[in-house]
Amino acid sequence: MKTIRKMMLACVLASAAAVAQFAAAHAQEKAAPATPTTPVAVTTTTQKLPVPSGPQKIVKQGVEVEFTIEPVTASDKRPATDLQEEQDALVRFRITDTATHTPLAGARPSVWMSQRESDTSTPEVCKEKVGSFLQGSLRSRPDVDLNNYFVLALNSEPSISVIDPLLGFGGSKLTTLIMLKSPGEDWVMTRDQERLFVSMPAINQVAVIDTNTWKVVANVDTAARPVRLALQPDEKYLWVGTDEGADSGVTVIDATTFKQVARLATAAGHHEIALSGDNRTAFVTNTDAGTLSVLDVKTLAKTAEIKTGRGANSVAVSQLSKFVYVSDEVAGKIVVVDGTTAKVVGQIAVAPGVGAVRFAPGGRYGFAPNKSAAVVYVFDVSTNRLLHTIKVGKGPDQIAFTREFAYVRSAASLDVTMIRLVTVGKQVDVIKFPAGQSAPTDSGTPVALADSIFPAPEGNSMLVANSADKVIYYYTEGMAAPMGNFENYKREPRAVLVADRSLREVKTGTYETVTRLPQSGVYDVAFLLDSPRILHCFEAKAVENPTVEHEKTSALRIEYLDKEKPLRAGVGYNLRFRLTDTASGKLADGLKDVRVLTFLSPGIWQKRDFAQAVGGGVYELKIDVPEPGFYMIFVESRSRGVAFRQLPYLTLRATDAEAAKPSAPEGAQQ
Repeated sequence: MKTIRKMMLACVLASAAAVAQFAAAHAQEKAAPATPTTPVAVTTTTQKLPVPSGPQKIVKQGVEVEFTIEPVTASDKRPATDLQEEQDALVRFRITDTATHTPLAGARPSVWMSQRESDTSTPEVCKEKVGSFLQGSLRSRPDVDLNNYFVLALNSEPSISVIDPLLGFGGSKLTTLIMLKSPGEDWVMTRDQERLFVSMPAINQVAVIDTNTWKVVANVDTAARPVRLALQPDEKYLWVGTDEGADSGVTVIDATTFKQVARLATAAGHHEIALSGDNRTAFVTNTDAGTLSVLDVKTLAKTAEIKTGRGANSVAVSQLSKFVYVSDEVAGKIVVVDGTTAKVVGQIAVAPGVGAVRFAPGGRYGFAPNKSAAVVYVFDVSTNRLLHTIKVGKGPDQIAFTREFAYVRSAASLDVTMIRLVTVGKQVDVIKFPAGQSAPTDSGTPVALADSIFPAPEGNSMLVANSADKVIYYYTEGMAAPMGNFENYKREPRAVLVADRSLREVKTGTYETVTRLPQSGVYDVAFLLDSPRILHCFEAKAVENPTVEHEKTSALRIEYLDKEKPLRAGVGYNLRFRLTDTASGKLADGLKDVRVLTFLSPGIWQKRDFAQAVGGGVYELKIDVPEPGFYMIFVESRSRGVAFRQLPYLTLRATDAEAAKPSAPEGAQQ
């Protein structure tokens, strides 16, 4: 398992070798006297300095790194005036070779942002921070991690699991559990990864989730049963397929205000949705009617109804040919429509049972699975002719792509089939790997419309949700089987999605992302480059946001004692902590209402008890946890007006009582 964890870290942070190299070099630098160097374009004194308002640059190892952080408006992401807490900020790094003056492509820097605990920052403090971040300890986590991504699981129950793969590979590290009002069926995320929309058919609503806080911020009524979701390329409108009654058709929601702007009837049956690349036209299938509705986005009105066959069950637009492709499951054909003229211009004969069309990167090759025949069709949009019929596992239903492969998930089989894209124009190269111990359909849970297979940000990896095994498998190309899996705490993951927070190379040598600074104050922006090895802490500052409600300063400060003691299930653990009055700085001794909440993440078990004062501001409580897992410890004192959520919590990992080498606790939140 340690090997698996290292391999995952390599994917997320560029390479495990870089981590080892940094750790070794850091250890040597701590042991040996520092060698004086001449700083270049950077100040390393310990004086309190103002935070630079413009670009910050360093030159090291023949490489220039320029850092900027700018506030952006919520509407169009253009720079605003001041950088405020809890508002979008555009983070940009430009990396250039000083000898050739050429931008460095594929550098993949690692970056963390953490609020300063004092007025000064030194290179040694910077090294200490980066070293702790690389170790992945919960005791020392950055305020903003620009290297990480989150794996989201849409569960069969009304919830979404948010998993941190960097800290939890080989075992679940559930960041949080988002509770929905009803089980979700489909979901879609905005391009900036900050909003997630989830359809909830049972209650006729769409949930809107803020991925910065992982909170549901709105539940939008759709009046009819919402199932399929689609965002316009410009993300102005969210289109919702509503499948029942007189309102069968689509509901259109403003993706910024979350207000319903239109409800358009189309025709009977389930609705799949595709949008043209120019944001002018929406195409909506009507399965029972066997038609394709063409809707004008500007006027929000239906302009045409095209008869495509007896069972129009999917629709997709090729960005290369600009044609619209409609699968007819009953008749066994793929109908080609000219979206501009609203005319059928051809069809590709296949067999009954054909499913959703997906296009490989570039848009030239279309793929469509057939559950009944256990095959996948591949066609060329330049000719609209069938190229291949490829045998795959039983019940193929979903397709996803990396740069090199098309992945075909077969719901009634263990196998995922990989088709090498460069071989599509000739004899295809087909590979398979087992994605689990049981076929997904063995769970008995209906398959979600949302994808159960989704590419990981590394570019050569795939996530596969298996509802029967109740885990998400992580596969990297070149392996014979998945590298490992993410546990989902016995919940059935019906679909999987990625919220990517990492820096992206937007053009050669320029790396950007949009993030938020959670609080006002000065931040160290720790930058680490693998090759050549460059470590430096830039600076960023956020001012107070007048629109943000700030919590009052807690009347108590807490210090957890004996944090390194192992916690074992079924064995008494003596919890000790010290309380201090924040106003006077004196020890808060003799309080009679200090209550402790012990909570097994993610809510499986909890217990509340009062701790006893033992002198010197120290309080003790013996806790006994029932099973291995991650426990959170919260403390409150109502007489001092301090609630559980106001004090930092302690996270402890409980191991089995019979474990030979119990793991140490992960530590307290800072």
